[in-house]
Amino acid sequence: MRSTQTWTDAVIESLQDLTPTVREFCIRPTGGLQRHAPGSHLQVQVLVNGKPQTRSYSLVGEPDGQTLRIAVKRLDEGRGGSLAMWQLAVGDRLQVSEPQNHFALDFNAPAYLLVAGGIGITPLVLMAQALASRSASTGQSVRMLYGARSETELAFLPQLRSSLGEALHTAVATPIDFAAEIAALPTGAQMYVCGPVPMLDAVRRAWEASARPQADLRYETFGSSGRFAPQAFRLQVPRHALDITVPADCSLLDALEQAGVQTVFDCNRGECGLCALDVLALDGEIDHRDVFLSGHEKRENKRICACVSRVLGSITLDSSYRPDA
Repeated sequence: MRSTQTWTDAVIESLQDLTPTVREFCIRPTGGLQRHAPGSHLQVQVLVNGKPQTRSYSLVGEPDGQTLRIAVKRLDEGRGGSLAMWQLAVGDRLQVSEPQNHFALDFNAPAYLLVAGGIGITPLVLMAQALASRSASTGQSVRMLYGARSETELAFLPQLRSSLGEALHTAVATPIDFAAEIAALPTGAQMYVCGPVPMLDAVRRAWEASARPQADLRYETFGSSGRFAPQAFRLQVPRHALDITVPADCSLLDALEQAGVQTVFDCNRGECGLCALDVLALDGEIDHRDVFLSGHEKRENKRICACVSRVLGSITLDSSYRPDA
């Protein structure tokens, strides 16, 4: 049960493989659209194993007011959303939301450090382009660190090199010294990060150790990342006499919805916290894949973000949902 959402018809206008595992989709909403700001994302309805599910993808690159571009990384061991997207062809129709933004860019900082890990580059492309185009007149500096497991997985390099030049630094299969990078930033600089949860955790630890204002660190994640590979787990909700198995290719949120237990949600990325549920019992371990709960809350294991987090073992949850009488 999404908190607020409207959908519109759209058609896939073109496809382009950017890397062996990343495909760009150019989508044209039939009713037109407004230009979107850096950090915006798009909700897409896609059929996974014959059932409609919602996926969230960052909007990539400078908007033209007519089409929307997203990039989808194929995850063969994921929940099925990326594979369903990769099965779409030019001319296929789908439902999309209006662009939304939970990762807005503040244009008032003196300097910026953009950090991307893998497919986390997608929301940062337009940020880099927007900041680079302003830097000559504003004097604001911008640098980007872009990490990936292999050279072939560095998507959008031509666009980024065109905008950033020598301010773009890639790290292929090598760790980034976040403490040193943060220490080199001038006072008041902002850092924008998107990537897997382990990378975000490392950034947040380094930022906290630097004693810089927390508000100057902005980040976004993608919900497919976790410490463990997805596997099936047992789910119980005593209030609704529910005892089911959540398959490896299905999120906890989708399993609840399919079982008739409606859950309020919005971002589908583990960022807003609307879908967080109380944990009554746990036999095993929670793979917290969100960035909403604090480190202390994750260690307590008293709440779980249903849209992205998973379980190794079994879990018993409470729900505030009450079916109509």
